[in-house]
Amino acid sequence: MRAPAKSASVVFSIPGYEGLAERVRLLVGAEAGQVERMDFPDGEHYQRVATEVAGREVVLVGGTVDDASTLCVYDLATALVAQEARRLSLVIPYFGYSTMERAVRPGEAVVAKTRARLLSAIPSASYGNRVLLLDLHSEGIPHYFEGTTAVHIYGKPVIGPAIRAAGGTDFVLGSTDSGRAKWVESLANDLRVDAAFILKRRVSATETQVIALSAQVGGRSVVIYDDMIRTGGSLIGAARAYRGAGAARLVAVCTHGVFPGDAFDRLNQTGLFDAIVATDSHPRAVALEASGLQVVSVAELIAEHLV
Repeated sequence: MRAPAKSASVVFSIPGYEGLAERVRLLVGAEAGQVERMDFPDGEHYQRVATEVAGREVVLVGGTVDDASTLCVYDLATALVAQEARRLSLVIPYFGYSTMERAVRPGEAVVAKTRARLLSAIPSASYGNRVLLLDLHSEGIPHYFEGTTAVHIYGKPVIGPAIRAAGGTDFVLGSTDSGRAKWVESLANDLRVDAAFILKRRVSATETQVIALSAQVGGRSVVIYDDMIRTGGSLIGAARAYRGAGAARLVAVCTHGVFPGDAFDRLNQTGLFDAIVATDSHPRAVALEASGLQVVSVAELIAEHLV
């Protein structure tokens, strides 16, 4: 009996990204890559590629959520190339370290750059490597990758419908601050809705004060968009400003739901939000779906860039 033909491509993932990788795999018609893993008593990690990849297109899905995840991506990718993968596509749905994407004071480590250089040091597959990055906090980050093609995927095809579904028939698209104003304005134009921007002034090293809103939100729903939600401090401040201006309903939508610690619970406890929506770009968002976070998948968007 003849063995079934192997798919021309195979999809692997690091821990925490199994669900997203499986959705991508099904969309592109690839084989599921198997990895043997174990941890030694001293904390050292063991990984072994258990699926044949020689001469095949290989996709590795894994975000740089923390240093351990970043090293897991690096080690597994290196092993895949050593096993003679034809081409390596490194899908990084969430690129961490974007807070430190440039030096502000002398002597600061630009961690976004050093991590990009680390991933650039993955040996090249015979037909090359490429990196797919989703909704980066800073658009300059792809330029930190050296000797490999880095592609910035914009999440509008997923975020736009998610905002529309959350906002209903009549809503204003709001930003948390002026830093995301251009992106929010672009989304609002695509959706053909009004945009609202918050103007702030810094009153101390740790405190800002809202001084103006750029649109009338009284009696209307406001969908607040930000590329990522971490502790939610800026989001809560913006929500209170919109509520104070008369907004009837508030929804928060983000691409990357980081929510460290009890951040999601604290957002819910404010009573400000009718719903909070994130994509499955970060494992924490996936884990919080059972607690009421609404999660939409970026799998189809990623798959479109792999075929």
